Order: sequence, then structure tokens, then C-alpha cells
Amino acid sequence: MKMLFDFFPVVLFFISYKLWDIYMATAVLIGASLLQTGLWWLKYHRFEKMHLVTLVLVCIFGGATLLLQNEMFIKWKPTVINWLFAAAFAGSHVVGRKVLIKRMMADHIRLPEVVWLKLNLAWTGFFLLMGALNLIVVYQFDTDTWVNFKMFGMLGLTFVFVVVQSIAISRYISDEPPRQDEQS
Repeated sequence: MKMLFDFFPVVLFFISYKLWDIYMATAVLIGASLLQTGLWWLKYHRFEKMHLVTLVLVCIFGGATLLLQNEMFIKWKPTVINWLFAAAFAGSHVVGRKVLIKRMMADHIRLPEVVWLKLNLAWTGFFLLMGALNLIVVYQFDTDTWVNFKMFGMLGLTFVFVVVQSIAISRYISDEPPRQDEQS
């Protein structure tokens, strides 16, 4: 359910683009991102970091798109978000006691430290690749193709990557809950 909630602004962007144009879709994306963040706050009385980062970048890049009537700003947003995530995952190897993926998932699964490191590096590479793929589509194809890639290509690749990661780490997963000393 959370995954659907996380992606509903992208879905509304896609539908709006198909019904109107890139500028209306961008306005809808800004509104949907504001709504998403607000609803999360109302339900949990806290903000999700990913929603906040996305909201800020949607407002900056979407606002520039609407203000300057230049669709290139909104087209660059996925690359910037992916590369910021890549930087966060890569940076966690040198900042803090745990890599980012372990901070996010250690309460739910137990993995050997080397697997956490490899998993974190895999996510770093994935985000770098996704940002680069977005730019390839932006500069090599028309806006219709980019919107379809953003909706189906990026979401599809993310889904496939998560499934592959799940299969790769499944042999390490135990039914025992993580020990307290493993979570810190």
C-alpha cells in the first residue's frame, strides 16, 4: 500500500500529461506532491524524508518549468533525485556507523555486514544508472517517450531491481528478529 502511495504523484502526472500537456501535468505533480506530504503528516505526525526531498525538487524544477515554460527542468528532476539518492547511499560508506540501506532495513532483516555493504553499493549504482538513463531518454527521444519511460520504464526497472535484490539476499534472511547489537 505504501508503494502505491509513494507513486501516486507520478501516476497523476502521467494521466494529466495524456489528458492535457506537460505544463498541466507539472502543475498536477506539484499539487499531488504537496497532498502526498500533507496526508502523510496528518496520518503519522511526521514527514517521510523521501517525500520531503521529492517535494522540494518537484517545487523547484516544476516551478521553473511553469515559470519559464521550459519542460527541460521537469525532465531533469528524476536525474537529480536519483543522483542525490546515489550520493546519499555512497556517502553512507564514509559517514556514520552503518550504510544507509542497513539503517533503513536493519529492523526488519538480518544480513552479514559484507552483504549490507554490497547491497548499499548496488543501490548506489542503480540510482546512478537510473539518472543516466533518464538523461538518455530526455535528449534522444520526444516528450511522449520520456513520459512513458518515466511512468513505465523507471517504475518497471525499479520493481525488477527490488525483486532481484530480494532474491539475492533471500538466502541470508532468517526468521529470527534482528538482535539489538546488530541494529545499532
